[in-house]
Amino acid sequence: MQKVTIVIPNYNGRRLLENCLKTLENQTYTDFKVLIIDNGSTDGSKEIISDTLDMEMVSLETNLGFCGAVNLGIQMTNTPYIILLNNDTETDRYFVETLLKAIEGSEKIFSCGAQMIDFQNHKILDNAGDLYTAMGWAVARGKGKRCIDYEKKKRVFSCCAGAAIYRMDILNQIGGLDEHHFAYLEDVDLGYRARIHGFENWYIPEAKVYHVGSATTGARYNEKKVFLAARNTIFVIYKNMPFLQILLNFPFVFIGILIKMLFFIIKGYGRQYWKGIVEGVCNCNNCKKVMFSIKHIKNYVKIQFEIWKNMLLILWV
Repeated sequence: MQKVTIVIPNYNGRRLLENCLKTLENQTYTDFKVLIIDNGSTDGSKEIISDTLDMEMVSLETNLGFCGAVNLGIQMTNTPYIILLNNDTETDRYFVETLLKAIEGSEKIFSCGAQMIDFQNHKILDNAGDLYTAMGWAVARGKGKRCIDYEKKKRVFSCCAGAAIYRMDILNQIGGLDEHHFAYLEDVDLGYRARIHGFENWYIPEAKVYHVGSATTGARYNEKKVFLAARNTIFVIYKNMPFLQILLNFPFVFIGILIKMLFFIIKGYGRQYWKGIVEGVCNCNNCKKVMFSIKHIKNYVKIQFEIWKNMLLILWV
């Protein structure tokens, strides 16, 4: 019986997807299924086949977004573990083997994320797990820094869903990606929910992927990205923090919004950022809020101290 399914969402990324699949064909661990969820591509992506991989292509008529595509992949998965992989990645040959070994190390582990390396410069990191702060900021740990400085495995707030393995029984317990997000911060929200329930997320540097980045949605900043990220910032806070915790962190969140507002005004996206914040506040009650349980109080306290610590760490750097 197969242990793992690799789900790859795709939208008009044929060339990137072909390169990604070629690297999966060379894995040391080969007993896995590849499930490609195509979000209505028009570039011939749906015609891709592999003579080596156990692969299935699901062709959608409309674009469900990253979250919708992944959730469909989750529904179709019947293996104990699922790997979410961006189409704009190329994997090291030990990628699957290493992630599978790591997550099997403890039943408390919900997810393990790979070391995501800049595709253009293999000495530079793209992501080594996510940090979340009391200001509502989610930060890619190690981004732009030397890979050599991030070669130790570490417990992190959440794993980047661009190259990570998840335990399916916990996913079924806490729910998949929130489709209200469409894209951006959905992996932070997922990792947050797992942390509330007492599970762990780990960064595993021995599992390496090379990430092109911004392959499907364009440049690092654009109107859609800025809007969605701002809106989803509010969604993550509303969904995962009990009311008293929201009050406790409100001053930090307010300052965080002001700083980002100024940043995006300078970048020329101030209007889109503010529009996203307003929509997040107005529509957050449409999201499914994590119900507070007194049995999780210790986890909430741990999370609070961690997001305070991360805030100080980010501001200090």
